[in-house]
Amino acid sequence: MHTKSVLVIGGGIGGLTAAIALGHKDYRVEIIEKDPDWTVYGVGIIQQFNVVRAMGTLGLLDAYMAEAYGFDRTEMYNPGGQKIAEFPTPRLAGPEYPSNAGIRRTDLQRVLATKANELGATVRLGVTAKRFDDDGEGVEVTFSDGKSARYDIVVGADGVHSRTRAQIMPEAPKPRYTGQWVWRYNFPQPDDMTGIRIFVGQRGAGLVPLGKGQMYMFLLSEEPEGFRLALEGSAAAMRERMAGNAPQIVALADQVTDDASVVGRPLETIFLDGPWHKGRVVLLGDAVHASTPHLAQGAGMAIEDGLVLAEELAAAADPEAAFAAFRARRFDRTRFVAMNSVRIGESQMGKIEHVDVPALNRETIALMAQPI
Repeated sequence: MHTKSVLVIGGGIGGLTAAIALGHKDYRVEIIEKDPDWTVYGVGIIQQFNVVRAMGTLGLLDAYMAEAYGFDRTEMYNPGGQKIAEFPTPRLAGPEYPSNAGIRRTDLQRVLATKANELGATVRLGVTAKRFDDDGEGVEVTFSDGKSARYDIVVGADGVHSRTRAQIMPEAPKPRYTGQWVWRYNFPQPDDMTGIRIFVGQRGAGLVPLGKGQMYMFLLSEEPEGFRLALEGSAAAMRERMAGNAPQIVALADQVTDDASVVGRPLETIFLDGPWHKGRVVLLGDAVHASTPHLAQGAGMAIEDGLVLAEELAAAADPEAAFAAFRARRFDRTRFVAMNSVRIGESQMGKIEHVDVPALNRETIALMAQPI
């Protein structure tokens, strides 16, 4: 394909990964990001073995692991704090690299942005796409700053509330609030913390090592639709929701003291069963398959999307064929993650029958170990 100029809308994990993968294949990439400060909240993120493998494919593995904490085992605990399962995960990036990693989101963004810049991508901040004029040969994009430019294709990587999706597919379903929130907070990492610890039950939680003396907690809670979290009092609100959890989680409550360090977000999901593109504009990541964090694969799916899209664009005769092949390769895998992540949450809230979380995690590990 002679496609060479690409606009990526969204400077998050999916957009940056797509820019890197396209840059490796000599595409000229421009990224626009609506946040003028390009901020990322400072808690961590778990990246599973398929993401570590993807970092190797992107040529980022050593830079990535220099900022991350690697581990090879996952432990699961019941609401009483007793260990109920422990299993290893595969080292897909090679025997010298760990299977999983915990990393601060700020560090991950810096690693990805540095690589994208090295490969020639340009970034414009505080800018959105107001209009797409697709004539079948290219897309003329009008921006919020009054400028316009023409691109061979446009990639919408602008998240669960994607404006790109709304512009090209106004009939597409809207994101759905699941009924849960996720709360995150950083803590000192204890010496015996060498892998992720997941606490199952009505209020799921987990502890993820980040290295550099830190770990982070994620905590799930049920909240009414329309619930809003004010900055003042957010630490107290998180402490309240830690009560009644496993003893290992409750024991950390007195360390949750800084309102500004609490990150609380509603869990919203969407999955497009229909097309993932229109003309020369294609969507990826949370814009088409936003999942909840119960299987810790949301970011992983976006990262894999970027790799697969670049591969299909380089191999296909035209964008239509590339986008169709991209969706075909990604559909079943992303649907498994999106649907089963929501199932775990619905089980926690008592909306459906009990889900065997350890068994589902093993099934997920087996699937994610397969080539993309």
